[in-house]
Amino acid sequence: MGKQKTKKFAAMKRMINLKDQRLKEKDRAKAKEKKKKDPSQLKEREVTKYPSCLFFQYNTQLGPPYHILVDTNFINFSIKAKLDIVQSMMDCLYAKCIPYITDCVMAEIEKLGMKYRVALRIAKDPRFERLPCTHKGTYADDCLVQRVTQHKCYILATVDRDLKRRVRKIPGVPIMYISNHRYNIERMPDDYGAPRF
Repeated sequence: MGKQKTKKFAAMKRMINLKDQRLKEKDRAKAKEKKKKDPSQLKEREVTKYPSCLFFQYNTQLGPPYHILVDTNFINFSIKAKLDIVQSMMDCLYAKCIPYITDCVMAEIEKLGMKYRVALRIAKDPRFERLPCTHKGTYADDCLVQRVTQHKCYILATVDRDLKRRVRKIPGVPIMYISNHRYNIERMPDDYGAPRF
């Protein structure tokens, strides 16, 4: 009986070193040249710029009349809950509210087809302000997050969990959502006169 050869696990093939003399000159790894640092040169650091409207988490740009960016599913869930969007916003915030709709959100509602024609009719309401989009593509979530990051004067109205999770990371942006057949707001500082639930 012969010896059984056991297989070695996690054994690596031996590889030739890139600096080996047997390799041709062009295939060899080149020695890294160290750059000498000039002590007189200024050091550059990248520091994130925070908008001047924020005092820590407190957003000074938010105030009546409130500018509210509306998402597609927020309109659909408002219809299901039988809520008038503008009136319910005013009931929630106790102040004048101007709902804004971006071109991306409008395109998303139009793509949904005949089933959501009521939502499309509501979105075309003259009380809703239209915001033009300059970027490529019609993915509404990215568009809304980009807008809210650039301009801190908006409240984002959405029911989408993923979008809420993304916006919570941005300081100073309140989120409006639907619960118990009415609108609620999260992360709104008490000084604005809005109720906290």
